[in-house]
Amino acid sequence: MSNEINEIYLSSVIGRSVINSNGAQIGILRDLIMIPGEVFPEVSHIVIKARKGIKSLIWGEISLFNHVVISTGNTKPQSLAAYLPTDGDILVKRDLLDKQIVDVDGAKVVRVNDIKLGKLNQKLCIFSVDIGFRGLLRRLGYESFGERFAKVIKRDIPHSEISWEYVQPLEANSSKLALNIARNQMNEMHPADLADIIENIPIQSIRTVLDSIDAETTGDTIYELEADMRNVVISQLNDEQVTDILEEMEPDEAADVLSDLPEGKAQELLDMMDREDAEDIQELLEHEEDSAGGLMTPDYFRLSSQIDVGQALELLKNCADDVETIYYGYVVDSEDRLEGVISLKQLLMNPPETHITDVMEENIKFVYVDSEPEDMLETLTKYDLIAVPVLDSDNRMAGIVTVDDVLAHYLPQIIKIKRR
Repeated sequence: MSNEINEIYLSSVIGRSVINSNGAQIGILRDLIMIPGEVFPEVSHIVIKARKGIKSLIWGEISLFNHVVISTGNTKPQSLAAYLPTDGDILVKRDLLDKQIVDVDGAKVVRVNDIKLGKLNQKLCIFSVDIGFRGLLRRLGYESFGERFAKVIKRDIPHSEISWEYVQPLEANSSKLALNIARNQMNEMHPADLADIIENIPIQSIRTVLDSIDAETTGDTIYELEADMRNVVISQLNDEQVTDILEEMEPDEAADVLSDLPEGKAQELLDMMDREDAEDIQELLEHEEDSAGGLMTPDYFRLSSQIDVGQALELLKNCADDVETIYYGYVVDSEDRLEGVISLKQLLMNPPETHITDVMEENIKFVYVDSEPEDMLETLTKYDLIAVPVLDSDNRMAGIVTVDDVLAHYLPQIIKIKRR
């Protein structure tokens, strides 16, 4: 294979004549068949429109490939193999050009205006995608005119390209070309950004995004969606997948998701879940949605009055991933009656041998399970708390409500007032 390939754009080669070593035209380049490569997606065959139909030619037969000449060896038109499409084929022009993709580095959905190809290890690969106005001008054949005009008005036409490492295709078939770095970064994206992406892509592409992220990230993302969109996303999954996701979610968030589903469907999913997880969620569902019981989570940092500060810190290390917040530890007895509260700051500032009862706060501020959002907000703001304990009718600890849960309740109302 010649070293004539540097970096070229798809728009500059599609539609070019394909000739053999004798200079005879054997067809017109129609598309490129892509396969996952060791580093970047690579071309396995080219697709040619010949006089006698659509043909394909293996990449190894190409001797020259650039924006001026596409040449093969001694290939004769009559010897070309007919192109027989299969469901698994990924064609770069058909499946990527003009399609939406996720820019995982910029955390947004963009459209592909052109594709930059280049040579790596004797293979023709996709290096990047052009998502900018320059790419659109190039495809229309007006890039030079655009540059001249830009000089006249003393502006630049920016290069807006995304390295393929950060591209997650949204077409189910072409998503197989996504690199590991893109798949890994999808899990690292903030759930709010993923929710925005899901809300801005076709319904048929939602499943591709969900297949690119783990159950925990999916649960966090679903929680960020509006109720109607949550149900659309859930409809793209089977019941087993949904229950796996619900089990990874915080109980209060899982309860919110289930409360938006038809009662029969919600109960069916609860019956499929791990018993302990289902019981926690079921208990939350029995409270009014906007009450403290409906907003609380049963996952709090629970402590015994029989331990010291050092032991409390060890417990915190072991359970930090499983509790809603680590900023407060709640000291409860064997009957779940609240005895005191200790902050993370107090745990860090006191010697390890200090007994927990010597530093815990006994003048505890709390709300009841049937408390209204106004009561919770008043308690949180008046006493400058990050979370407030929730007691049931028997004065037993039922859970905690965090300030962000209460603010999330008020946020739709705030947005509505602002829009007026």
